[in-house]
Amino acid sequence: MITLIPMLQEHAAPVLEIYGHGIASGMATFETTVPDWEQFNLKYLPHSRIIALNGNEPVGWAALAPVSARECYSGVAEVSVYVHQQHQRKGIGRILLEELIKASELNGIWSLLSVIHEENRASIHLHEQCGFRFIGYRERIARLDGIWRTTVMLEKRSKIVG
Repeated sequence: MITLIPMLQEHAAPVLEIYGHGIASGMATFETTVPDWEQFNLKYLPHSRIIALNGNEPVGWAALAPVSARECYSGVAEVSVYVHQQHQRKGIGRILLEELIKASELNGIWSLLSVIHEENRASIHLHEQCGFRFIGYRERIARLDGIWRTTVMLEKRSKIVG
C-alpha cells in the first residue's frame, strides 16, 4: 500500500537516489549530475513536496519548481514526478501527480507546466490522464550526451485557483 507524506530533509538520501536513477535513464531530465540536498532544496518550492512510501520505503517523490521569479507568474509552477525504477508502472506516478495537483491548488498555484522528453511516452500519457493538455514542442531544445533532444510541453490550468 502506498502512503503519501510531506518531503522532509530526512528524506534527502532516497529522494536524491531516485532522482539519480532518473538522470541516468536519460529520459527524465537534462541534468547530468545529482545535486546535493541544498541545491535540490533551493530549486523546489517549499510547499507541495511529496514522498510516496511503500511500507517505510520511499519509492517516489513529486515537487514543484517556480517557472519564473516575476511576480505575475507566481502561481505557475513546473512539475517534477520521479518514481524509483523498480516501482515504475504500478500507478505510483499517478498517485503522486494527483496529490501534487491538489497540493498546488491549496497553495495558490493556478497553472502547472510539465516539460517532458518526447521519447518519454509513459510520462506524457500519465500527464494527459491527469488532465494536462498539450501546448507545444520545443524542438531540439538542448543536448543530452551530445544528442539534440526535443521536449513536449503540457499544462494544467486550475479550475479553482485564479
